[in-house]
Formats: sequence, structure tokens, C-alpha cells
Amino acid sequence: MRNMIRGIDKAISFRFMIVDSTEVVEKAREYHDTTPTATAALGRLLTAGIMMGYTMKNEEDKLTLRVNGGGPAGTLLVTSNNRGDVKGYIQNPKFFVEDKPNGKLNVGEAVGINGTIKVIMDIGLKEPYVGQSQLVTGEIGEDIASYYFNSEQQPTVIGLGVLIDKDTSVKSAGGFMIQTMPDLKEDEITKIENQISKLKNVSDYFKEGKSLEEIAGEILSDFEVEITEKIPVQYNCDCSKEKIEEALISVGKDDLKKMIEEDGKAEVTCQFCNKKYHFNKNELKKIIEQV
Repeated sequence: MRNMIRGIDKAISFRFMIVDSTEVVEKAREYHDTTPTATAALGRLLTAGIMMGYTMKNEEDKLTLRVNGGGPAGTLLVTSNNRGDVKGYIQNPKFFVEDKPNGKLNVGEAVGINGTIKVIMDIGLKEPYVGQSQLVTGEIGEDIASYYFNSEQQPTVIGLGVLIDKDTSVKSAGGFMIQTMPDLKEDEITKIENQISKLKNVSDYFKEGKSLEEIAGEILSDFEVEITEKIPVQYNCDCSKEKIEEALISVGKDDLKKMIEEDGKAEVTCQFCNKKYHFNKNELKKIIEQV
């Protein structure tokens, strides 16, 4: 199982998170049977979702990221919490786009920029908080940084990387997020900007099997940092027959009756893990009684 760390620099000018999401992204690839570019796109959003979910205060809080830029990938959806659990979905897992001229996977073209990134935070209130921002590049990292700056006025640097092996499995995946504290002095901002300008490609930090603490030392080499927390991360789909029943209730009586008349049963597939749930005629009738 891989992990995520959170920490601050000892001058308290910024906080940071770093996550190794290799196993999470590989599990998503297996569930959705994605092409390499689809794996990279969903993997980046899953990685971001893990870190953003970690900022939620309570265990019951839930964060959802929804991205649709009009590209061939379609809608990407990720849900996470502050315990390191995450799950995700991509509408079109088998699409194909040409790689960039430098051989890199073209996530930006796959996602597109004619749309928004939407952030939904369910913190137990009557209605969840919903914020959104226009997509900038479709590369995910820059789009989330733009969301933080435009919607939450929070200067953020986020790096995301997914490296695909020759057999199309996930060789490595991970990311980091740096958020500055309020009222920074000009020299502190300059120091952070200089550090960021020296960063390598994100995948390079994770492909050699280094610990997260070692990666933190490389990424933030000009700063004295303190690791404050470390937790495991995992792809965790919490679907159940009871939750699928709730979804069927929302379908409405007419459609449920149509299922009974035409098929005498129903099969529902979880979009996050592809597990199939079966309902016979009597079960559907009992669901109709609850509508």
C-alpha cells in the first residue's frame, strides 16, 4: 500500500502534500480497462483528488471533482475523503489521441478546454458547497491550480504525473501540492518561486522508488520542512446493494415498472468498480413501494 504525507516548512510560509498514487491508478486502470492516455488523465485527477480530499476536516466529509472539457475523454469524476480513500470514473475509457511531438501522452487534447472543473464539497450541511473554474489547459494540474486561485483565492502549485509501462500498466504515479500561507513577505514568495522553477518532471520523482520523505527533500531542497502526518492511500469503492437500491428509487415508478414488464429483472453496474448488482422481480416491486 502506498502513502501520502503532509507537512509545512518551519518558517510556516507554505504547507505541502506529496502522494504516491501508483497502486491507486493501476487499480483504476484494471477496473476501467483504460487506454494509456485515459489512464494518465484519470490517474492525474485521482492523484489530485487524494490530496484535495485530505484537506477536508471531518471523516464523513466528501470531496468530488468533475471535469468535462469537451474532449474525447468525456466526463471524468473522482470522489475522495480525508482518510486516503478515492475512487474514479472516466466516461470514455477506450478513446485514442495522438501523443505529443515529444512522445508524451496528450492529456490536454484528451480532456479539452471547452468546459469546467467543478469541485463539490459535502461537509454535512443541507446543501454541498459547489465551486467551479474554467479549464485552462486540460492537463489537470494547471486547471486545479487555476481553480484554487480563482475560486478560493489560494495560491497553489500542483504537480501530477503518471508514467505508463510498456505493457500499458502503471509504472509510477504521484503528485505534490504546495499552498502558500497568507501575508507572505516578498522575499519568501521569491524563494518559493525559485524553488518551483527548478522542479523536474513530476514522474521523475516517483519512478525510482524513493520514499516520500526523500522526494520532499528533493522538491523542497531550499527549505527546512517538517512532516506532520502520513497516511495510507487506496482505491476504495464503497458501493453496495443498498446504495444501488437508493439509486433505483430515484429512477421513478414508471421506469421501474417498465423494467419488470420488459425484463422481469434489472442489472445495475457500478460506474466506479464495474461490479454488477442483480435485482429480481420481487425486489423491484419492493423498491417501487418505497418510491
